[in-house]
Amino acid sequence: MSAEDPLAHRLDYALDALGDDARDADPFELFHRWLTDAADLPEPNAMVVSTVDAAGRPTSRTVLLRGVDDDGALWFFTNRTSRKGRALAENPRVSLLFPWYARQRQIIVLGEATPLDADRDDAYFASRPRGSQLSAWASDQSQPVDSRAKLEAGMDAASARFPDDETVPRPPHWGGYRVVPTEIEFWQGRQSRLHDRIVFSRDGPDAPWRSFRRQP
Repeated sequence: MSAEDPLAHRLDYALDALGDDARDADPFELFHRWLTDAADLPEPNAMVVSTVDAAGRPTSRTVLLRGVDDDGALWFFTNRTSRKGRALAENPRVSLLFPWYARQRQIIVLGEATPLDADRDDAYFASRPRGSQLSAWASDQSQPVDSRAKLEAGMDAASARFPDDETVPRPPHWGGYRVVPTEIEFWQGRQSRLHDRIVFSRDGPDAPWRSFRRQP
């Protein structure tokens, strides 16, 4: 029996719907509800972060959402000298995509990213598993490396530098960003590709939200 051609795969979405009454919701409350609904999925807090550098080149990668402010700003952490860190230094505008395929849902957040303060960076770094702390020292993120062996040698060097009885400090180049949303789109798959797209948009972090339905 031959395998199905993945390019020919089709699924008619019918798990849920977003009625017009969703436009009256608080977008942050709806975000938390959908995030909670995804809790039993693999990596429910995974999001695709897209950036554009000074030359206009876009790049996307998956990172993990690690916090949400009371005012709805979303946090993630990374090496600030990485490709995404350099792009954000040149252009803070960012897109975050939460792809919950098993729920036939996605959320797209547009906004601007600003670095978190050092106290928050330190607190989160201290909560990470020790191996993740060491790899932040071992890896010069986004830079070329000759081989896997050389990468692992860097990890061995970091382990020797910080013995098991010592606290691993946060590298000065490692920290977090908070993304303040200016647009949040809730996408729910529907039958015949007539999907529901409810959008909340505002002109700035202190401006009121406007809501509308976007055609699929």
